[in-house]
Order: sequence, then structure tokens, then C-alpha cells
Amino acid sequence: MALCSDDDCPTVGSSSCFAYRITEKQAGERLDQFLARNLPDTSRSQLTAAIRAGSVLVDGEVKKNGYRIKSGDDVAGEILAPTPSPDVRPERMELSILFEDEFLIMISKPPGLVVHPGSGNRTGTLVSGLLYHCESIAGVGESERPGIVHRLDKDTSGIMIIAKRGDVHRLLVDTFKARAVEKEYHALLYGILEPRHGRIVAPIGRHPVQRQKMAVREIGGRYAATNWQVEKEYSGRYCLARIGIETGRTHQIRVHMAYLGHPVTGDAVYGVRHQKRTFPRQMLHASRLRLRHPITGVKMDIAAPLWPDFLQVIEDLTGRTL
Repeated sequence: MALCSDDDCPTVGSSSCFAYRITEKQAGERLDQFLARNLPDTSRSQLTAAIRAGSVLVDGEVKKNGYRIKSGDDVAGEILAPTPSPDVRPERMELSILFEDEFLIMISKPPGLVVHPGSGNRTGTLVSGLLYHCESIAGVGESERPGIVHRLDKDTSGIMIIAKRGDVHRLLVDTFKARAVEKEYHALLYGILEPRHGRIVAPIGRHPVQRQKMAVREIGGRYAATNWQVEKEYSGRYCLARIGIETGRTHQIRVHMAYLGHPVTGDAVYGVRHQKRTFPRQMLHASRLRLRHPITGVKMDIAAPLWPDFLQVIEDLTGRTL
């Protein structure tokens, strides 16, 4: 691949063509971290792929992601913009927008909506609706899930945050990884949790037999912590709990609550098999996100009201509205 130089590349430092001479102050940093800091509009996955593919050279040689750059090194290369997946197409969709500015969007996802295209779900996903609303996110993050920072299961409703720019996407991903986001859910559970508030720390990993499921795994699982507070009880059979997760493992709340013997009602995977009452879906809702805005630094506290189907279930259990 022909690499650009400082003379023939007017877009030095951009997400396409770049060339840097490393200074003493920059020396010692990992190659991938240096590029991530200097190419803010490029996702980490793009940078990693470019380095591995040999599209980034140091003094004309291919290096690994963890290479420690040295004073005087010439780092140059070209990173191609991601090619949108053919399965990701804009589609008109009514979005429940909770907050939006030039950097990000926060929406309340309805139950039954798949976040991004996958096996059996090529159209009608949240990503398609987001692309119709803001086509600029097409090149943000991964090609099949542009703009997506985190996800919710199809039948889980509630708040999600979507990045409009590459640098915002990376900052938000780092914020989630650093556990600097407070995530609060509401779940309708079988039985009454005792004590009424508490914390469970139990590692979660892939189920050893049923590979589509997750499970508490003392060996091979990843650290996971969940807090709960029972808010209301219904005839001694169900309870509405406010749940906070300190980590973001796949199916974390569903797995932890089932492990405690109080699975999420309506959960077809981890719930009660022979339930006397039917529910429209798994009654789990992402209620609130608290974090600092990745660009402005302003504290954000955004809440998503319970969806109508959830409210209807509560009304049916209580005989009155919330």
C-alpha cells in the first residue's frame, strides 16, 4: 500500500491519511493508544484492524498494537472509512427521543424492537430507524451497528444512548468500560425478594450445555454485581424492584434474579416454566442513565418512563394505575 507523507497528505491527522513524527513526550505510549488519541473520529475496531492488516507502518515496518513508540519514529498510514453493511438501511420509524444534541441521542426503546440486524432480523431494527433520523451515524462505530454504544435485549424496553460521531462513540464506550455510568432498571419479579434491598456478586459466563444461555459460573465466569431495592409487592406473588447494575454482562439482571429464585416475570429463557399468569414479554425496563456528557462534561440524569404494556400489567395486578 502506498503511504502518504507530510508533503502529499493535506489531511494529516484525519481518519483517512496520516503521518506523525514521534516526540520525546509521546515516546513510550502504545501504538494503538497513540492513534486512538490522535484520530478521534476513528473507532478502536477500525484502528486495530488497520494495524493488524499492515495499513499502519512505523519507520516503514508493520508493528503490533502494543508496540511502544519511540522518539523519532515515523508513524504513517491510511485508515479507510467503514463500509456500511448492506443489511443496514434507513427506515422511517417513530423514535421516542429523550435527549438529543449534535453529539448523541438518547432514546427509549420499545419492547419487541431488535437493536441491530442479525440472523432473522435484517430489517425493521432500531439502527435502521436511527439512520433515517440521522444518516451521519452510518460511519460511526461498527458497520453493522453504527452509533450503538450498548444494547438491550429485544423484549427489554427503555433507555439507550447512541453516538453521532466517532470520537463521541469511543468516549462513551470507554465510559461504560470504566463503569462510570449509573444504570437503573425496573423489573417485575416472581415472589418477594428478601431482604427488600441487597447486592449480589456472582460471576456470569456462558451456560456449559445450553450455549444460547448465560449462567452463574464460579469457574470461567466474569465478575458481575447487581443491586436491588423492592419498591412494591403484589398479593405476595410478585414484586416491582429497582435494580442497579455495576457491570454490564449479557443477560445480567435476568441471570442474577433467576439465581436468587426470583426471575423476571415473562422471561421465556430464565423464568418460571409453568406460570399461572401470562405476561406480554419479559417485564424488564431500563429506567435511567446517569453519566457525564462525553464532550461538555455536564452531568446527565435521563429517565425513561415505563412503557404502556408494563404499566398495564401493573394496573392489572393492582386494580389501579400507578
